[in-house]
Amino acid sequence: MVPKVILISVAAWLLVGCTTPAPPPAGTGTVPTGPTTGACNAQGAEFAVGKTAGASVVEEARQRSGSLMARVLRPGQMVTMEFNAQRLNLDVDSASVIRRARCG
Repeated sequence: MVPKVILISVAAWLLVGCTTPAPPPAGTGTVPTGPTTGACNAQGAEFAVGKTAGASVVEEARQRSGSLMARVLRPGQMVTMEFNAQRLNLDVDSASVIRRARCG
């Protein structure tokens, strides 16, 4: 009986691991993709430094940088550390003012 319960539990966990994650909720900092070249060039997003990180500013920065996606990084926020050459990172201060634009 016990091995059967363990087998069912393991099978259930494996199925959970195979599900597709839900898209991030609105306001998490990730901006939907649109037509671009894909390779990020942070110089194109330098215009945004000093501006508030609203949706339109973040989207324009993403487009001008040529990246496929952008994310807003807040102070103390935990983020993944893998490098993604197609992603624009916008570092903001506690008032959501963009302080730095970088790729990765």
